[in-house]
Amino acid sequence: MKSFSLKSSLVVLFLSIAFVSCNSDDDVETPVETSKAALATEIKGPATGKVNDELSYEVTYVVDNACGEFDKISEVTIGAVKGLQVVAKYPAEVCTQQVPEPKKTVYKFKSAAKGTFEIKFKKSETEFLTQKVVIE
Repeated sequence: MKSFSLKSSLVVLFLSIAFVSCNSDDDVETPVETSKAALATEIKGPATGKVNDELSYEVTYVVDNACGEFDKISEVTIGAVKGLQVVAKYPAEVCTQQVPEPKKTVYKFKSAAKGTFEIKFKKSETEFLTQKVVIE
């Protein structure tokens, strides 16, 4: 009986040690990219267009370091004024290329109504860069 009890205790002890040693501390976490607003420096595109025609505007922006890449265009508000901003994504690893070149992306604009519209991209923390377009 003592032999059975001793063997049972050893099996429980062994299984407990095996269970505790198999925790997830050894899992390597994958680095997560970060996103940050990039400031626009220039907007190029047509000044006029027609209803329901898609217009393309080339937006030049500056990233923090040379590893920054375009992620998306999102809405932003400065004070009470609404506009757009370019969002850049950065890898989690350290960037060894520190001198960034201005980057470009294309913004598509389409209007279902006639009128004068302003396309605004964030150029600093307090102001927008504006491109006017007249839709006929």
